Amino acid sequence: MRSFFIALTSLLLPALLKAQTAEDSVKAVIEKMFKCMQRSDAEGLRSVFADSAILQTISRNKEGKVFVRTDRKDDFIAFVGKQNPGAADERISFETVKVDGPLALAWTPYQFYFNGQFSHCGVNSFQLVRLEGLWKIQYLIDTRRRNPCGN
Repeated sequence: MRSFFIALTSLLLPALLKAQTAEDSVKAVIEKMFKCMQRSDAEGLRSVFADSAILQTISRNKEGKVFVRTDRKDDFIAFVGKQNPGAADERISFETVKVDGPLALAWTPYQFYFNGQFSHCGVNSFQLVRLEGLWKIQYLIDTRRRNPCGN
């Protein structure tokens, strides 16, 4: 009987050690967002955002002045849903993920390709909130530039 428990423990221990951390679950939501973008999956994309999500971009105008543009979540989702699958390809890396109870942040440098061609690069800053047991993107702001892309 003792050998049975040892064998069972040795089988279950690796699975327990690989249990998803809070940081892993935050990353999974962000990764789902980009997979939905790649597939042009509007409904899947909608599922990762909080109802009151805010999406913003920091850019420069023709004179070089910095400004912040706010996009409606529903407009972004509709735009992505109208693209051909594979058209929007944002390649990210996770530089920082922090979690404090129901609040999380993630900093993700990226390069964005549209229809297989490099478009721009920058950094995404995500704020997520755990609502009814699920992480939802509440706030997303990003920078965009063509060069240099060494995030």
